[in-house]
Amino acid sequence: MIRFQDVCKSYPDGTEAVRDFTLEAPTGKTTVLVGSSGCGKTTLLRMVNRMVDPTSGAVWIDDENVADVPPVPLRRRIGYVMQNAGLLPHRKVIDNIATVPLLNGVPKAQAHARAAELMELVGLEARQANRYPDQLSGGQQQRVGVARGLAADPNILLMDEPFGAVDPLVRADLQAELLRIQRELEKTIVFVTHDIAEALALGDQIVILAKGARIAQAGTPQQVVAEPADDFVADFLGLGRGTLDLHLRETPTGTLVVDGHGRPAGRLVEPG
Repeated sequence: MIRFQDVCKSYPDGTEAVRDFTLEAPTGKTTVLVGSSGCGKTTLLRMVNRMVDPTSGAVWIDDENVADVPPVPLRRRIGYVMQNAGLLPHRKVIDNIATVPLLNGVPKAQAHARAAELMELVGLEARQANRYPDQLSGGQQQRVGVARGLAADPNILLMDEPFGAVDPLVRADLQAELLRIQRELEKTIVFVTHDIAEALALGDQIVILAKGARIAQAGTPQQVVAEPADDFVADFLGLGRGTLDLHLRETPTGTLVVDGHGRPAGRLVEPG
C-alpha cells in the first residue's frame, strides 16, 4: 500500500505543484493519476521513489515513511518505467533488463536468466536479447522498459506516461500486455497519463487531478463515468461532447456502438 498524507510541494520560484494531497493506492491494484500537463501528477509519482521530496507531508509504503529510507536503495526496490523507455543505448537488451539485479549483487548468469524470463513475459522474442535499443521499434523498446522495471521483482511499479510516445495501435497492444501482466503478477502500480481513455482502460482506481494536484474525483472507472463529481470532471471525461456518450445503432451487418457524433466506436458482440 502507498499512502500520500497531506503532501505539498513548492519550488523556490513560488510554484506550488502539489497542495494538501492525501490518497491511498491499494496493494496489488493499479492506481492511475490522470490530468492535464502541469497538474502535479508526475511530481506525485516521483515522490514515491524520492526523485522528488515533498516540502511537507509524508509518503508511506506500508508502515514505512520513504523519507527514512536512503534514495538509492529505495529506488532499487521500486520498478520505474518512463516514456521513451530510458534504455542505456550502449547496452544490449538483456543487459538493460538485468541492470538493477546486477547492481543489487545478483550473479550475472542468474540476472540474465531472470531477464530472459521477463522478455517472454512482456512479449519479446529470445533473439532480441543481444540487440541494442536502436535496433528495436518504439513499442519493443517500451516492452524492454517494462521488463527492466520488473527485473528486481518489486512490489511497486511506477509508470510515467510509458506508452505516450508510440502510435495508437502499438499503444493499445502495450496496454493489453500490461493488463495481462498485472492479472498474473498483481503489483501495486501507480500509472501517470494525460489520456482519460488509457486511464479508464488500465485503472482499478482513477484519480482525476486539477491544478495543484487537487483531487477532482477518485473512484473506479465505472464510478467516475457514471457519476462525475462536477462539471470539471464531466468535461475532462468528454461527457456532453460526445466522446463517451455512446449509443447503439442497428445496421444490416450487426449492432454498432457509436459516439455522440454518430461516429463508430465499436461493435456489439455476444459475450463468451
